[in-house]
Amino acid sequence: MAKLYGNENFDHQVMKYLTALGHDVLTSLDAGKANQRIPDEEVLGFAIAQNRALLTFNRKDFFRLHYQDVDLCGIIACTYDADYSALADRIHRAILDNEPLDGKLVRIYCPNPKT
Repeated sequence: MAKLYGNENFDHQVMKYLTALGHDVLTSLDAGKANQRIPDEEVLGFAIAQNRALLTFNRKDFFRLHYQDVDLCGIIACTYDADYSALADRIHRAILDNEPLDGKLVRIYCPNPKT
C-alpha cells in the first residue's frame, strides 16, 4: 500500500478511511506541521523527504509544483466530496491503478459535484 502525507487542508475523515484500507497515512497534525501556514513548496518538500505521496484539495498550486519538480513521490489532488468513504475508495482504487506513484500527478474528481 501507499505511504501518504495529508496536506493541512485534507480531510482527516478521508485519511482515517485510507488508513483502514491499509495505507500508511501521516497527517500534518501528526507531523507537527498543522496551523503554521507553511508554503506549498515546503509542504511538498516535506512529503518528498518523508518518501510519501501528497494528498491535497489544493489542486491548482500543486499542479503547478508537479510540473516544476520531477523528483516527486507523487501528488494525489482531489476535489472535495462530503462522502468521505467514497472519496477514500476512489483514492484507494487510483493508487492501485497508478502504483508506483513516484513522479505522478493523480487527479481524483467527485463524480457529482454540488453547485
